[in-house]
Amino acid sequence: MSRYARQMILPEVGEAGQEKLTAAHVLVVGAGGLAASALPLLAGAGVGRITIVDGDRIERSNLHRQTLFTERDEGLPKAEVAAARCTAINGDIAVEAVVATLTPAVASVMVEEATLVLDCADSYAVSYTLSDVCFAQNVPLITGSALALSGYAAGVCGGAPSLRAIFPEAPQNAASCASAGVLGPVVAMIGTLQAQMALSCLIGLSPSPLGQMVQYDATTLRSASFRFDGAAEPAQAFPFVSPDMLESADTIVELRDADEAAIPAHPDARRIDPAKLKETLPANGTGRLALCCATGLRAWRAAESATEFWPGEIVLVAASAS
Repeated sequence: MSRYARQMILPEVGEAGQEKLTAAHVLVVGAGGLAASALPLLAGAGVGRITIVDGDRIERSNLHRQTLFTERDEGLPKAEVAAARCTAINGDIAVEAVVATLTPAVASVMVEEATLVLDCADSYAVSYTLSDVCFAQNVPLITGSALALSGYAAGVCGGAPSLRAIFPEAPQNAASCASAGVLGPVVAMIGTLQAQMALSCLIGLSPSPLGQMVQYDATTLRSASFRFDGAAEPAQAFPFVSPDMLESADTIVELRDADEAAIPAHPDARRIDPAKLKETLPANGTGRLALCCATGLRAWRAAESATEFWPGEIVLVAASAS
């Protein structure tokens, strides 16, 4: 009996749908908690090619939610272990591990080879970088986030509005799983939603998951869903760039002090307190302004203020995502 018999019997899948899955190439960015649920489901469904990108190594504190890994995997690259698990699930598919952090410098090349992208990264900078690239290349992106006892999954780009259309302003909360915590099943729920939305998109289910957000609250055990097909793209957006994409003509500002970051994000960067940008930088400065911090969130907030006196382009550098 065919490995895929139980899903091919569905009229929504059938032989034609399975052929679409076999021909698909899904780029999965992040091999942590969200990917722990999504990857086995994609592999089991027969997605023909999966590329997993993650530069981190497995730590014991990951294991309560990153259930692809065991204690014996501690210290190993997440991408490689996740790829091995997927291959063990389905030896008929091609799985590639890329042990590196996805940066703006390489995102365009990686996305252009994909049929669909899954954002399983715990990083504002990576999520918005993927959205910008996928929107420009018309590639579907299934993004997700889980924190504490809630989370969401959304289908953006690929003909639908981008992540920036839903969240056009800098996030108000800088919390992460490391700082605020998260319950394992919440992460698993969101990762499973991402897998379902990805498969629905690949086989062409209607209505499309692109242009839809699903929110989940573990406290009440309730979910909510809404469509954002008509959401407008923001008039102003600050793109993320890698330090190696900066040029000598740029005005580069490191927003972290020396105690926080002994080495600035770029050797040409000037250290300026975010509150003193306006009084330190020249009024009506020309050229490109690059604002650097750890996650990109502080830089984004500073950029929103800098538009009052800096007429040129403003870009963001997230040092921890480089």
